[in-house]
Amino acid sequence: MQQAEDFRDETDALAAILQPLSEAEFDLPTLFKGWTIDDVVGHLHLFNVAAAKSLESDAAFADFFAPIKRGMDKGISLRELQYPWLAGLRGCALMEEWGRAAHATADAFAEADPKKRLKWAGPDMSALSSVTARLMETWAHGQAVFDLLGQTRTEHDRVRSIAHLGVATFGWTFANRGLEVPTPAPFVQLTGPSGAVWTWGDEQPDNRVDGTAVEFAQVVCQTRNVADTALRTTGPVAAQWMAMAQCFAGPPEDPPAPGARHMRR
Repeated sequence: MQQAEDFRDETDALAAILQPLSEAEFDLPTLFKGWTIDDVVGHLHLFNVAAAKSLESDAAFADFFAPIKRGMDKGISLRELQYPWLAGLRGCALMEEWGRAAHATADAFAEADPKKRLKWAGPDMSALSSVTARLMETWAHGQAVFDLLGQTRTEHDRVRSIAHLGVATFGWTFANRGLEVPTPAPFVQLTGPSGAVWTWGDEQPDNRVDGTAVEFAQVVCQTRNVADTALRTTGPVAAQWMAMAQCFAGPPEDPPAPGARHMRR
């Protein structure tokens, strides 16, 4: 699957800015809920391994995820839940293990049947959806690290898969909040980093979202508030969607406040 290679490439892009860091710098807090760089890498590592276990077998995933699920049911945060599993692994050593395991996960998904059904923390999903989620999480959480280090990420057209995930979760965004899903869904027209133009849905002049794929992905991944982007919404449904878009699983999450997430200058 191409998405497995895209996940590998996104992992390598994040690894490239982590490599020069000192041990102390992994403890720097990001603007994502105060998570440190170490927290971000540990979170990605945990769920990359979980995805690999789900591809291995239902039983392997169930055994791996059981203690995490018990902690979640007790209200323990995902950040806190990773610490016992990491067992003291941190800093440069954690970065190396995360990179190694991520490549192994990419290798496994590259050879997988895209339609294979996999167990997960929420509903089952296809292998294609699973590895696309790994790409999305790496890109989204990586944004906090790029922001903290004051570096601009070189974007690639692999962001299209993240934008597609954002469009596909239009209904989920509303249903997850107990809201009626409006119809029709807005028309979406986005420009990729290469200049390619991508569209979703039927063209509607009065119900649409226009802009760059990168900024759309930032909004649906909640790494930016829509007010901090140049996205253009037309119509109340499009505006409401972009104000609360959520392309990831879990309970409803509010986007960051305007100006709360930004690159350090």
